[in-house]
Amino acid sequence: MPVTKSANSIDVHVGSRLRQRREALGISQGRLGRHLGLTFSQIQKYEKGTNRIGAGRLYQIASYLGIPPSHFFEGLADENAPAAAPANGVRHDEVATLNEAFGAIH
Repeated sequence: MPVTKSANSIDVHVGSRLRQRREALGISQGRLGRHLGLTFSQIQKYEKGTNRIGAGRLYQIASYLGIPPSHFFEGLADENAPAAAPANGVRHDEVATLNEAFGAIH
């Protein structure tokens, strides 16, 4: 029997921010999905954090919702800030710089 992975907390956070913004604008999952060439169920999976949103898709979503891509990550720094150097070798200041640069692409 295959082991199912639980949703990554970052994916859940990003999905939650997506849902909040979409609902604030009164946009249905179906409408957003049609704009992106996806089904409403794929949007639902993004919002639940079941499926991870790729960088290019996240940029498309942010553009459609009228927000910078960094909006989806607001509030994450405090929740996931590493106490020491992370195992993957990426420092928090590098991530912040990348998020800022990504947000400026528009």
